[in-house]
Amino acid sequence: MKRIISTFSMLFAMASMSFAQAPVKDISGNLNGTHNWSADTIYLLKGKVYVKAGGELNIAPGTVIKGDVSTPGSALIVTRGAQIFAIGTATKPIVFTSSETPGNRQMGDWGGLVIAGNARINVPGGIGTFEGGNLANPDGTVADGQYGGLNDLDNSGELKYVRIEYAGFAYAPNNELNSLTMGGVGSGTKMSYIQCSHGLDDHFEWFGGSSDASHLVSFRCNDDDFDTDFGYSGRVQFGVALRDTAVADPVSGSMAFESDNDGGGNNNTPKTRPVFSNMTIVGPKFTPTTTIDPNHRRGAHIRRHSQMSLFNSVIMGYPTGIKIDGDSCHQNADNGLLKIKNTTIAGCTNNLDSTVTNSAWPITSWFNTSGWDNNVLNANTDVMLANPFDYNNPDFRPNAGSPLLNTANFADPFVNTWFASTTFRGAFGSDNWMAGWTNFQPDTNSYLTGYVDAPNSVNTISKETISLDVYPNPSSNNASIRFNMNESATLAFELVDISGKVVMTQSYNATKGFNVIRFSTETIPSGLYIIKLNGDKYATTEKLSVLH
Repeated sequence: MKRIISTFSMLFAMASMSFAQAPVKDISGNLNGTHNWSADTIYLLKGKVYVKAGGELNIAPGTVIKGDVSTPGSALIVTRGAQIFAIGTATKPIVFTSSETPGNRQMGDWGGLVIAGNARINVPGGIGTFEGGNLANPDGTVADGQYGGLNDLDNSGELKYVRIEYAGFAYAPNNELNSLTMGGVGSGTKMSYIQCSHGLDDHFEWFGGSSDASHLVSFRCNDDDFDTDFGYSGRVQFGVALRDTAVADPVSGSMAFESDNDGGGNNNTPKTRPVFSNMTIVGPKFTPTTTIDPNHRRGAHIRRHSQMSLFNSVIMGYPTGIKIDGDSCHQNADNGLLKIKNTTIAGCTNNLDSTVTNSAWPITSWFNTSGWDNNVLNANTDVMLANPFDYNNPDFRPNAGSPLLNTANFADPFVNTWFASTTFRGAFGSDNWMAGWTNFQPDTNSYLTGYVDAPNSVNTISKETISLDVYPNPSSNNASIRFNMNESATLAFELVDISGKVVMTQSYNATKGFNVIRFSTETIPSGLYIIKLNGDKYATTEKLSVLH
């Protein structure tokens, strides 16, 4: 039986009224003590902002933080002894982004997020200084730009469901900040569900330390996706990288993995020995004839005494798949300190490469060691991923019959009990853990009202979905949405334009059964809009075209 709810039969009088912009709060200098940032305010970083030792910064889900482009190199630096708790949710991630307007954002608009800890690093004296103008604090001390110590269990806080966009400022050649820079960060720190997009330098760089991480997304990075050096010894599981065919670093070349014991190739301790598992690395060579920036180099470049290991992963679409560089790394490999197991290389011009001083090192026979179950596929399509090359809405899950399925193996002491045992290689099985919080079109969102879902981001809501009918669609004067409820609930109705601006909003008391919401589109400009209904238990989105 059809039932129309008359309490909402009125037309929305505010159809032409834009939602009030969130207030902007300038943040500069030092943050001492405890600070709480909320989602109803946009925070603008004016220059380098330091969370001082003993301080604590708590950031609520859905909060937007912008790096001020008018203050070159704006960044948030969490110093040794300070903590940051930026804990978003799958539906309300925390966003660090550029203050530029949509259409004008560029990689390197601001400096990025820097976290310093007290864990061990392998530089002489045990204390390092970050790149980025050495991060000397004009309002504090030189120590505010330093990292490292003796406490591998150090806790710098937690990042979860966080996006970092358009970061990575270059102060000078080889003196840059990354999207997320981690120096001497200890294993007490938690890192998960983090996306870095359009970064100028590296996206994730670990300078020593022992912190673990999971569910990392690197999208269209300029330099390296995952860079490890200065004795980093943490573990990383479930990571994905998708490269921009036309963007690569002209100075050092671009890799997905770049790993050094240190920049000088010294044999200092602690050694750089990270373990990565379940990584999906999608390079720029989508097809053999794809035109790419010639500075794209390798899926993995392991060099300078590094002991980096890779398990249960796939590297596809690079000029070179994996390069083991130098006698020291060959010795590490021969001695079982550097391993690559249960890993697939596909669609690469050159699958394996090595550099030695005096004689050839048999990298192919090492890669094909019996029981390691590594393999090489001719084409990217042989991997059978759902939609890995779509910049707007990529899907890295393997299709039925993919050689990544049922071929993982965790029977190695390097992939210890910290790692979740899976049956699949790569970052994904059937679950798309990017759903809801990632954004692959970050330049479409103005963020003027705080966090709003990008219209075409991966956005599967982890609530019960309401089946929603919109009619007429396209609409010129009036539109209606019809939906069925299992129980009564208070819902928030929003109409959002393509830039993320809320143009209409209303609270609606839905009753059990069928409900109809009618509203006017007469004064709304022609274009594509997103209808959103949200409640404590229910959520849905649907597209609406307005055409006059």
